[in-house]
Amino acid sequence: MTCRSVVSLVPSLTEAVAATAPGLLVGATDWCTHPSGLDVTRVRGTKNPDVETVVTLAPDLVLANEEENRPEDLRALREAGLRVLVTEVRSLEQGFAELHRVLTEGCGLPRPDWLDAAEHAWAEARARLDVRAVVPVWRRPWMVLGRDTFAGALLAHLGVHNVYAAHAERYPRVPLPELAGPGRADVIVLPDEPYRFTADDGPEAFPATPAALVSGRHLTWYGPSLAEAPDVLGAALSAAQA
Repeated sequence: MTCRSVVSLVPSLTEAVAATAPGLLVGATDWCTHPSGLDVTRVRGTKNPDVETVVTLAPDLVLANEEENRPEDLRALREAGLRVLVTEVRSLEQGFAELHRVLTEGCGLPRPDWLDAAEHAWAEARARLDVRAVVPVWRRPWMVLGRDTFAGALLAHLGVHNVYAAHAERYPRVPLPELAGPGRADVIVLPDEPYRFTADDGPEAFPATPAALVSGRHLTWYGPSLAEAPDVLGAALSAAQA
């Protein structure tokens, strides 16, 4: 099915569609920051989309994700007669498969060259490290990557083993004394989203462990950024270990 208009409720998919068919998007969330200068109707956030505005736009397809968007919002869009495609991305392989499905089956587009380049980049990527990591994604309270996450899969591919990968929860709350305990990890990986960790906000909580400040877009987004993610993440991680 060929689409003439798409609303994306997922930043990763917004960038993916914009990089493949720039004129296709008519709406996106406020969190859809790439590509810069994207001129479409904004429909609030991923967790609180303006359903009425999305329905008014009358897109041929709404793109969503099972983790980022709420079932009740997606149900409301479907009940309004809109076609909604929901992705699930918890591994690198699943990310590539879902991107192919969204673009070719969902949007009716030819498979883009950037997707081939991204798959090639990760196929060629080799583990540069062999370290144990704690990966906070929030503070107040502290939350970390747990089991079955896309970001954890990317890090594992680069030789960074998530200490909490076997935790029962995907994003467990863990007290700071445990996270920062002696010998808990070889490196603390601090992305700049969803919480914006910076050189002045995050590393000071782990004085005994090196901290790697990494791009959240390259760690958690599945889209065109995947083509450069192995080099970007690898460089940041290697610098922290050095």
